[in-house]
Amino acid sequence: MKASPENAGPVCAVLLVDKPAGVTSHDVIDRIRRMTGIKKVGHAGTLDPFATGLLLVLVGRATRLSDYFTPLDKEYRVTAQFGAASTTGDSDGIISPVTPAGGGVTESALQAALPGFTGVISQKVPAYSAVKVGGERLYKKARRGEEVEAPSREVEISGLELESFDEAAQQAVLSVRCSKGTYIRQLCEDIGAALGTAAFALELRRTGTGDFSVSRAAGLEELASMPAETLLSETNPSFISGLVALYFLPVKEVDEMEARAIASGRPVEGEATGPVRMARDGRLMAIYAPGDNPGQLRPRVVIS
Repeated sequence: MKASPENAGPVCAVLLVDKPAGVTSHDVIDRIRRMTGIKKVGHAGTLDPFATGLLLVLVGRATRLSDYFTPLDKEYRVTAQFGAASTTGDSDGIISPVTPAGGGVTESALQAALPGFTGVISQKVPAYSAVKVGGERLYKKARRGEEVEAPSREVEISGLELESFDEAAQQAVLSVRCSKGTYIRQLCEDIGAALGTAAFALELRRTGTGDFSVSRAAGLEELASMPAETLLSETNPSFISGLVALYFLPVKEVDEMEARAIASGRPVEGEATGPVRMARDGRLMAIYAPGDNPGQLRPRVVIS
């Protein structure tokens, strides 16, 4: 694996990518592989093909850290279209008009309904999703026309605000902050049902993941235009080193002896209440966590 330009260690980086509509998250990964020449590339939270916005792309040994990034809260801006249903819950499906009860959604009714969708709620998994039922992904069953009782699960909506409402077009722009695993398509459908009509996600944009913002992300064409030596370096504004990207974990600066132990995957002395970044000379060496013995930290992920 190529060495990172900013240090002598292996590549361990996050790229903030602004995904365009009409491509899959996997398509983005393939493009980054070709740009960097690195095979180990992944992401921390997929986006549907119709959606745009922030995709955390993990490059090199950062792919080993996906379990630490995927639990981060997500932020979205969604345009909900009331008065119509979609087979997929979004603009990529077959759209069917639905006559709403009472003549259509009003802004006051929508504002009154939104608090009922905040906090911890139970959400049914959409038929067109990658969740497996009976060992097969739901979207495959849906494409065959099979009717399957989709599972429900608890998610948390910590923020849900109405940014604008066009009563004539029956469209609402909502900002959402939620836990991982929340389906914004399903949220739109459920809000519509609560208002006596159908609804689907007309447009969806992920604006943030944790403290990462789409405002710092780069589009694929912008990344493709960068010189190879710039793409994985601090001169690329959308580049974040593995050490910095894990801002939400405490950090322990290690000495030379500890660094040798970490490189060999051995325990080191230390106290912590959870996972901790092990760093030396501004570089992430590993993630360690409390072991069975008091005063000892053991490896969870070794980057070295």
